[in-house]
Amino acid sequence: MQHFAEHATELGLTLSSEQCLRFEQYAAALAEWNERFNLTTITEPAQVETHHFLDSLSALPVLAAVQSLKLPALLTSTPTAIDVGTGAGLPGLALKLVWPSLQLTLLEGTGKKVTFLEHMIQLYGLSGVRAVHGRAEELAGHAPWREGFDLVLARAVAPLPILLEYLLPLARVGGWILAYKGAVPQVDAELTASGDAITQLGGQLISVQALQVPGLHERRSLIVMRKVKPTPRAFPRASGVIRKRPLGSSQ
Repeated sequence: MQHFAEHATELGLTLSSEQCLRFEQYAAALAEWNERFNLTTITEPAQVETHHFLDSLSALPVLAAVQSLKLPALLTSTPTAIDVGTGAGLPGLALKLVWPSLQLTLLEGTGKKVTFLEHMIQLYGLSGVRAVHGRAEELAGHAPWREGFDLVLARAVAPLPILLEYLLPLARVGGWILAYKGAVPQVDAELTASGDAITQLGGQLISVQALQVPGLHERRSLIVMRKVKPTPRAFPRASGVIRKRPLGSSQ
């Protein structure tokens, strides 16, 4: 990961030697634990740097811009955030390493992955972050989860018509929702399939941002949404219903 700090500067981030060391430890832990827990299909260090870490961090300039903030100001703010289906901690844990004041919940439905996340939190001695074993569609119907977060994140979790019902109920009114996705044409198709689900769930589509991840040739994009009104109490529905009848398909 010798070029990691250099690539991070292309995103407007100036990483300390300690932060770079933590990302190196993160990559090493992924490789080690992956032998037992199957955390990720990407373990080669250069690809972990680009496909996982830089990809996760690429949302930061976009989030700062939509809030009319300079990136350093964003990174000293203290929002409550939840990373839904975080897996091995991406993007949430990667963001936490450069955004220490972020109050972060890592939500994951697989117990072994939660064990890994708890290990990483303890390894770094991080405060303001917790790993929780659970599913968004089960938790988002109840306080303090429902509409309890300033920032809701998801990366490589589900197609957008399904994903929306996981994410939007968790965001407070006025909060932001970021969905990491592939190339823009794929995103356009998912948005079309979603119909008016964003509006129905209390959200507003702000933008679809094409991302240029340093060192990564594959196209990435970020869907940026804002929570503008409370989500109706009927949502989220049960997991099986969400997957069988995504909101867009029922319009």
